[in-house]
Amino acid sequence: MMRDLEWKVGLSLHEEGGTTKARAVLVTKNQTLTGHGSARCNPEDVDVPEIGDELAASRAMRDLAGQLMRAADHDLAALGALPERPRTGYGWPEDAQ
Repeated sequence: MMRDLEWKVGLSLHEEGGTTKARAVLVTKNQTLTGHGSARCNPEDVDVPEIGDELAASRAMRDLAGQLMRAADHDLAALGALPERPRTGYGWPEDAQ
């Protein structure tokens, strides 16, 4: 079986008063997932908006990734195919590093 899919993630950022908020939205055929993230500039630090953007966006995408992983785990469980051990985080399994 061969399949080609393209999922697009929309990412919006809003900065106000030293706080940047990010919203990442993934729409698939079956669901819409929304991740949220934020970053706050320390008043003692130099204000570099791009850094706040990067931090807030990465946190929103990490939130979105976690939701997608939980959705996959839920679907696997519905098929009776639970992971051998609980997931501990993102990325490669510990023994693959």
